[in-house]
Amino acid sequence: MSRKPRVRRQRGAQESLLSVILGFESIVAFLAGLSVYGLKALPAGIEPWWGIVGGVVLGILMIVLSAFTRYRWGVIAGGALQVLIALGAFLVPALLIAAAVFGALYVYGTIKGGALDERNATLAAEAEKNGD
Repeated sequence: MSRKPRVRRQRGAQESLLSVILGFESIVAFLAGLSVYGLKALPAGIEPWWGIVGGVVLGILMIVLSAFTRYRWGVIAGGALQVLIALGAFLVPALLIAAAVFGALYVYGTIKGGALDERNATLAAEAEKNGD
C-alpha cells in the first residue's frame, strides 16, 4: 500500500518573486508598526498600541497574500498593500523610503517575472512542437 508522492505544482517566476518580496516586506511592516508605537505617531485620541496592531495585521496580510500571488487578484492586492505602506509615510516619513524600495521591487517582480514566465512558456511550446 504505497502512496505515490504528490507532484509539486510548478511555480512561475512572477509568483516566486512576488512571494519573496511580500514575505520580506512583512517584517518591515511589523517594524513600521513598532516605530509608529514608539514615536507615538498616531493622531491624538488613538492609543499608540494601535500602531503595533496595525503593523502585525499588515504583516500577516502580506504573508497570507504571498500564497496567492499566482492569481491576478493576488498581484493587485499586493500592489494595494504597497500603497498602504506608502500612506504610512504620513505618520512616519521614513516609511517613504521603505515604500519606494519595496514598491520598486514589487513592480520589477511583476513586470520581469511576467516576462520570464512568457518566455519560458514560449520555449516549452517550441520544445513540445519539435518533439524535445
